[in-house]
Amino acid sequence: MIKFFRSGNPLTVLLLFLYMLFIKFYYLLHPSTYLADGSEGLLYKWLVNWLAGMVGPSPVFFTFLALMLLFIQSLLLARIVNNHRLFAKDTYLPAMSYLLLTSLLQSWNVFSPALIVNTVMLWIFSSITDLYMRNSARDVSFNIGFALGICGLFYFPSVLFVALLFLSLLIMRAFRLAEWIIGLMGIICPFYLLGTWLFLTNRWELISDLWNIRANLPVITDYKVWGALIGGMLFFVTGWLMLQRTFKKMLIQGRKIWATVVIYVVVAMLVPLFSGHFSPTYWILAVMPVSLFAGNVFWTITNNTVANAVHILVLAYVIIMQYFSN
Repeated sequence: MIKFFRSGNPLTVLLLFLYMLFIKFYYLLHPSTYLADGSEGLLYKWLVNWLAGMVGPSPVFFTFLALMLLFIQSLLLARIVNNHRLFAKDTYLPAMSYLLLTSLLQSWNVFSPALIVNTVMLWIFSSITDLYMRNSARDVSFNIGFALGICGLFYFPSVLFVALLFLSLLIMRAFRLAEWIIGLMGIICPFYLLGTWLFLTNRWELISDLWNIRANLPVITDYKVWGALIGGMLFFVTGWLMLQRTFKKMLIQGRKIWATVVIYVVVAMLVPLFSGHFSPTYWILAVMPVSLFAGNVFWTITNNTVANAVHILVLAYVIIMQYFSN
């Protein structure tokens, strides 16, 4: 199985879609509606209300929409990885890993603000990888900031990814204060525009819904959440250690990109701790960068038998948690 995803053959996309249907079929059998736990932003509320107005609160529709978003995200992730040559050859292993890891927890397959933010974060991550080659990054910094502001309108704590922007600028480029200030202006801009629209349309009472943030120190008692976290962190640590074998042989840009991915994982793990109401669902924000390290694990294990054994072990855990646990 692994050897097929190791290839960059475009026909692998069809196999990836079949793989998604297999590994996520349980969620189609037991569909869920959208997440609404009080942490969502104003744009997310308007979006789900608009969708629910068209199709009703249909669990099948929202689950199908969530799974299609996950599939599209996996393809875009693979495209970014291949375009920037993060692996020696084109591969769909990060895409496969993303679909596999998001299956570790059922709430990661529910339509949620974090799922929408992940889609925007793909574009942000792609833009960050281009910073090293730019003579001037002011326009990129503003665009990334503006995209983070859009993310904040769907899920306000995601504006904390500004730490990823600033640290990426430090890693990729020499320090230029103007680029940092322009990035902050980009973040503020969507809030300013939406706030102005609310004022002009006499909906100023909704302004408080633009931000919803609170520090949390959750006590996790669900063993399924612990299983998903431990599985993801094992792939992250193992993938990073395996990366050290070839890290020094990489081009400078490649090393810098992998360094930003590490920062991405750390920031994404912290962001859900500032939700209005804590939910493990928002840790899907960290699954995307972790998938790069999981893909590296399968890529580095050149023995297909061993790689398949690791894959089957994780796949068996996913199926047991889906069909045979309470």
